[in-house]
Amino acid sequence: MIIVLMGVSGSGKTTVGRLLAEQLGWKFFEADDYHSGASVEKMRSGIPLDDDDRRPWLEALRELIRDCLRRGESAVLACSALKESYREFLLIDERVVLVYLKGDYEIIQKRLARRRGHYMNPNLLGSQFDTLEEPAAAAHVDISPGPGEIVKEVRSRLGL
Repeated sequence: MIIVLMGVSGSGKTTVGRLLAEQLGWKFFEADDYHSGASVEKMRSGIPLDDDDRRPWLEALRELIRDCLRRGESAVLACSALKESYREFLLIDERVVLVYLKGDYEIIQKRLARRRGHYMNPNLLGSQFDTLEEPAAAAHVDISPGPGEIVKEVRSRLGL
């Protein structure tokens, strides 16, 4: 099984994803690691990515998912996957499941203001919410509790 934890920047994908993967004994992958240098610089400069910027990134993530499935490895992937078309591209079969880490703008804005050492410009949060197409076919998990409680909820929802 591949769990794709999706949501806007600051929703807790990496923190929750690492903890979830650790508890399950699975591999963890951070989708941000697959962005090109040019895309990282755009985001650092406060310029939102467009679909052309994201295409090679999504292709690399799809190949990562495909490789894990071929090897029979379970994994957690932290990935914004803001648009339905992106999710459709990544959800290549029934072994790939989607969990939406959902939070309101104010909570996430406060988290981003405290975050250090990440290239994502906090000023892009508005564009992330503008781009977000909330998924219908996903487990929706509220991000208000702490990471441990969120992981517990994800595991419960997925029967893990």
